[in-house]
Amino acid sequence: VPQLGPQLPPRLTQQPWRLLYSTGRDGFSLRTLYRSGARPDSPALLLVRDTEGQAFGAFSASAIRSSSGFYGTGETFLFSFCPELKVFRWTGRNDFFVNGDVNLLMVGGGSGRFGLWLDGDLHHGGSQPCETFDNETLSHREEFCIQDLELWGLA
Repeated sequence: VPQLGPQLPPRLTQQPWRLLYSTGRDGFSLRTLYRSGARPDSPALLLVRDTEGQAFGAFSASAIRSSSGFYGTGETFLFSFCPELKVFRWTGRNDFFVNGDVNLLMVGGGSGRFGLWLDGDLHHGGSQPCETFDNETLSHREEFCIQDLELWGLA
């Protein structure tokens, strides 16, 4: 989280963050992640570590929640620590920021590809280059198994 501080919107760089959800503490469930989310107007930082030890995730200017369509703003971005921090910001080509239901959470999209997706059990996920962020694959593989996942929100 500290390494991502300078990448956040300026109004958030000095804000205290707190852990809202952790698979180690709360189990592996997308429903539980949604219930643990912060206020709707609170930004969210999603951190993933796959079973190969790669760390990556997404920042959303609004809370991660279940929705009937895409939501979010151009402040949303994807990132990877593979091997050093890389940030993938909004390209302006579409507004497919965040979308999720009980079975799937998606961040970024276009042409049937998602920058980051996680299944409802939070066991599997994937990452592909997408139009929203023009990102690289965030993990070593396009599909991965999740070892740990955390959701952070403003304290």
